[in-house]
Amino acid sequence: MWLANFFIAGSITMVLPFISLYIESMGNFSDAYVQNWSGWIFAITFVSAFLFSPIWGRIGDKYGRKRILIILAIGLGLSVFLMGYATTVWQLFLLRLFMGIVTGFIPMSQAFISTQTPKEVAGKVLGTLQTGSITGTLMGPLLGGVLADAFGYASTFKWVSLTVFLSAIIVFFGIKELNLRISEDDSDYKSYSSKEVILHIIRKPVLLVVMLISVLVQIAHFSIQPILSLFVAEIHGPASIAFFSGMAFSAAGLGNLLMARRWGRLGDRIGYIKILIFLLFMAGIVYLPGAFVTNIWQLVVLRFLLGISIGGIIPVRIAYIRQEAPLSMQGEVLGYNTSLRFLGNIIGPALGGALSGFFGFSSVFLVTSVLLIISGIIMLVTWYKHEYSGRHSHSFSASRH
Repeated sequence: MWLANFFIAGSITMVLPFISLYIESMGNFSDAYVQNWSGWIFAITFVSAFLFSPIWGRIGDKYGRKRILIILAIGLGLSVFLMGYATTVWQLFLLRLFMGIVTGFIPMSQAFISTQTPKEVAGKVLGTLQTGSITGTLMGPLLGGVLADAFGYASTFKWVSLTVFLSAIIVFFGIKELNLRISEDDSDYKSYSSKEVILHIIRKPVLLVVMLISVLVQIAHFSIQPILSLFVAEIHGPASIAFFSGMAFSAAGLGNLLMARRWGRLGDRIGYIKILIFLLFMAGIVYLPGAFVTNIWQLVVLRFLLGISIGGIIPVRIAYIRQEAPLSMQGEVLGYNTSLRFLGNIIGPALGGALSGFFGFSSVFLVTSVLLIISGIIMLVTWYKHEYSGRHSHSFSASRH
């Protein structure tokens, strides 16, 4: 699964740094036109993914996840391959829309591994799995930048689709789905209706907030993505722009890679929510200086520190969901969580594009920093009110008796 995630994440991110440059190459367009379309083409994948994630999660819970993983990988490979033949902005837009429908490979693999893992080590195991997709995300943009500079944008799409098809082959031949009984709790093996799943989430305030904060985190993380290459061009100049954009993208991945497993393990030990609150504040503080960078290396260092803080947020969040939701609804609950993440991925690029258009690049960093700090405050208050103070008042009244 680690290898399959590595290839999928690498392939998808290989083409991200130059999507705006690919649009530019399709005709003689104004800067505003390219920036707007970059935002829309970037976001449309997440609109369709937002709608389809819980559906795939539910189908996976019901019919097994291995088959769904193979279908998703083949669909994804096909969409990337056809992008190499796009000649208009609309064709690219429609292909990115289709790509979103089949985008749930990585979340589905997380649900797959989650249901085969005991609760006590979920953070570490999911953190390890995440290093697969992070390593791919890390190498993808750099390699994509080099390929695009050497062979042109269209050829890069065609080459990249091969590694996506490779993931389908890895899952088909390399993975066996076992019906393990890793829990003694009968609620883990009962079947739930969609209504019961939603009620389960709503009745647990901390779980609900963990999932809702996914939106804010993704808005923060993605607000800068579509304009990053344009920002790099502004502070560094046009020389080897695809390569330097790839480097700025990848710096976050490197920080992510180094810390994801460690944060997961720490969460197993001292509690997932405590780690989550700390990481939200850390990410908010690290984002702020981005507004004041004057050269490419300052940006790379800040992206690296951002990766360290954002790196723990995903495995810690999924491990907490693994702890709070019965096994037989994991796929659907993670599907909703993924949907909320994709909602953030939709709002983020649009917000980043609009802010940079009206107020300049610095405003994107400032707004993002504030968003992350607000997320940390919301999480802290909810956790204190519903988990921390509840537990402490129980132990206090017990000690008085």
